[in-house]
Amino acid sequence: MQPRYKVLIGVWILITFGVIAQFSYAQTRPSVSAVQAPPATLFQNVRIFNGTSEQLSTPSNVLVVGNKIQKISTAAIPAPLDISLTRINGGGRVLMPGLIDNHTHIILATTPVEELLSPSITPEKLLQIAQKNATETLLRGFTSIRDLAGPAFVLKKVVDSGSVPGPRIYPSGAMISQTSGHGDFRSLKEIPRFAATPPSPAEIYGVGVIADGVDEVLRRTREQLMQGASQIKLAAGGGVASSYDPLDVSQYTEAEFKAAVDAAASWNTYVTVHAYTPTAIQTAIRAGVKSIEHGQLMDEETAKIMAEKGIWLSIQLFLGDEDANPYPEGSVNRAKQLQVSQGTENAIKLAKKYNIKLAWGTDTLHNPKVAARQGAQLAKLARWYTPAQVLKIATSTNAELLALSGPRNPYPGKLGVVEEGALADLLLVNGNPLENIKLIENPAQNFSVIMKDGKIYKNAV
Repeated sequence: MQPRYKVLIGVWILITFGVIAQFSYAQTRPSVSAVQAPPATLFQNVRIFNGTSEQLSTPSNVLVVGNKIQKISTAAIPAPLDISLTRINGGGRVLMPGLIDNHTHIILATTPVEELLSPSITPEKLLQIAQKNATETLLRGFTSIRDLAGPAFVLKKVVDSGSVPGPRIYPSGAMISQTSGHGDFRSLKEIPRFAATPPSPAEIYGVGVIADGVDEVLRRTREQLMQGASQIKLAAGGGVASSYDPLDVSQYTEAEFKAAVDAAASWNTYVTVHAYTPTAIQTAIRAGVKSIEHGQLMDEETAKIMAEKGIWLSIQLFLGDEDANPYPEGSVNRAKQLQVSQGTENAIKLAKKYNIKLAWGTDTLHNPKVAARQGAQLAKLARWYTPAQVLKIATSTNAELLALSGPRNPYPGKLGVVEEGALADLLLVNGNPLENIKLIENPAQNFSVIMKDGKIYKNAV
């Protein structure tokens, strides 16, 4: 058996049975961990970006009790009786909601391909890498993420338990793909596939699963929901990272899409799809898909349809620049990447022209350096939007898309805003990001307090 198969099977066993508890996190955990959460935290003398307004508030005070914002006032807030209180003097700094990345791969973002396939890699090592990425994501100020392909279920449970610092994770599980689609990562040597053919490594690992026909799509969708998916992701068209599907290829029939949509709807959640082209996007929309990931090659007709039907566009700033996922120059993947990059400007212009509901995410793969530039990637939206609009997209607007999962939302409560009753995911910023959006590019220097769910993970005031 090849080493990579042994590793991926080991990961599958860990994910399936939750044997992560066998790992010694006391030895492998990054040094940053949650401060013992006090019953209450009082932010004093802060100016608030509430996630929706174009302006900061006047100097205010914000009281957090438990995991929610209890009171916001320009007047002094008395200390609650019989509650241990942590006071943070904001000194006029900006208090804002935690940032949200709506298209991530928390397991894959920082694991280089060569390391993933190395004979020396172990399941424990892979999960340690993911754990470290989760903690670093939180310390970049991203308090929530939507994971759109990868075995994030166990990591989510560990983060939610408090054992590992990390963001709220909205997992999709494995991306569902047709044979030859964007989520079919087999080599040509692994086909044809028969009923007795074992799962491919990517299927074992939980990155993508292959489903052809209505019955298989129903089964694979239900499997992801069974594992705890908050939403479902399908591949609707050709992709950059995949080797055998050109960008113009449309994937899945309307009936197959509808099978996934119906299965998700029976669990009161939704389907999002990877799609670039008009045909792929429109076929998915006709079947009831609620969100489109990427959309760089859409046309005007498609934009109109999305606007009329209230379909979300989850955009990634693919610009072919230093933050692009690395592919060799002259390769087919690089050529497809450049084609997509050339469409980013047009897709955003169409979204603005027709007032399409726009979310944002990074979609980094196998690159620790690019993953560390999460805030810098967000700041690039200022090419098309004001700083206030950029921050609104990455907070309250992204939170609206997260909430589309309805009862499957793993974190009931309001995210992405600073208002009474909302969940206390908060950043205290050194400077005014509504004047200088580049402040979010350097979270180590410019985020003096990072709070998630009422717990303080960083306090450098």
